Amino acid sequence: MQFTEYGPPSVVHVAEVEEPHAGAGTVRVAVRATGLSPGETLLRSGAMRAMVPAAFPYLTGFDAAGVVDEVGVGAEGVRPGDEVFGMTSTTGRAANAEYAVLTAWARKPAGWSWEEAGGAAGSVETGTRVLDRLGVRAGQTVLVQGAAGETGAVAVQLALARGARVVGTASAHNHDFLRSLGAEPTTYGAGLAERVRALAPDGIDAVFDCARGALPELVELAGDPTRVVTIADFDAPAHGVHLSHGAAGGDAVGAADPVAVHGLGIAVDLAERGRLRVPVAAVFPLEQAAAAHALSETRHARGRIVLTV
Repeated sequence: MQFTEYGPPSVVHVAEVEEPHAGAGTVRVAVRATGLSPGETLLRSGAMRAMVPAAFPYLTGFDAAGVVDEVGVGAEGVRPGDEVFGMTSTTGRAANAEYAVLTAWARKPAGWSWEEAGGAAGSVETGTRVLDRLGVRAGQTVLVQGAAGETGAVAVQLALARGARVVGTASAHNHDFLRSLGAEPTTYGAGLAERVRALAPDGIDAVFDCARGALPELVELAGDPTRVVTIADFDAPAHGVHLSHGAAGGDAVGAADPVAVHGLGIAVDLAERGRLRVPVAAVFPLEQAAAAHALSETRHARGRIVLTV
């Protein structure tokens, strides 16, 4: 899946490209399912061209699940035929494809469908990376802004697994969903600070922002901008807030954070104990990638949008 120009979802298309092969320390998988990255919908639209210009053709996708069919030199503990989920390099991408080369992977939990596994790695890595930076631990109270989305829903579960209490914001129709994950729900928008204080009168220890547009209130709730991390709001520097991303190198919004690949193993352990599920909002065949991008742009998908091959 790729795009060769900025534009609406219709510029995304499937193309024949050179077949990738596993290099040193990597594995190749025959892809069964692969996640759609919301960040790439912004790239495709041109909204981020000043900060992260795309080099065309831009091959999309960072995470996938499938069956290993090539093992590179130095890739240990894996063999052809293994069912795994994982992620590509941030520069290589190209996971939305028939074959993908993974630089980090873990065994696919038996209880996960291919669709869940295909959309897991990106959300797990991002959630782990941000919670690590915030130092979230047992006994703390964490606010997840945008908790019903693809990253937010996984972050809620990862924070709970650390022993934290989680307050999550979402539209009212998603509150039962958040309760099913173990979060205490409230709505976003005007009056957010008052509603959160009513739920957590002893205060908020850390804020994980998966949405955008509310940083002043989030900083107020946390009491310090260093206790807020966003993955979505490019105005973060103006508020003293860290914008976390795993893109290689640097850009106008700061250098990348270390990629939290250790989160994949944590996810397997939690999944096998029934403590982590990957909500899937919708599944499209790869050929309908444009429709998947259109749904992602609505920002109303509850969980991950996944493509099947």
